[in-house]
Amino acid sequence: MNIYVSHLSWGTEDASLQDLFAQFGEVSSARIVTDRESGRSRGFGFVEMPNDEQGQAAIDHLNGTEFDGMTINVNVARPREERPARGGNGGGFNRRRY
Repeated sequence: MNIYVSHLSWGTEDASLQDLFAQFGEVSSARIVTDRESGRSRGFGFVEMPNDEQGQAAIDHLNGTEFDGMTINVNVARPREERPARGGNGGGFNRRRY
């Protein structure tokens, strides 16, 4: 199960996120998403747990709780939506020809 965790403290690290979820079962990975340019946390991350029942237990127990001084949101991660490619028919400025 892929789990989305938001409202994380800027100081939260991958290891502490993994430790938080490990109390509910095996954690395959825990990753804080960071800004490409600054390397700073973006305030959210993803946790993968191979057992769906353990993952759901973690969601049920951790959603709305305090972690590293922040009240976190924990949900099942949704698949990423595809965005239109740049330069295509993705909208933006349309020039009319007369």
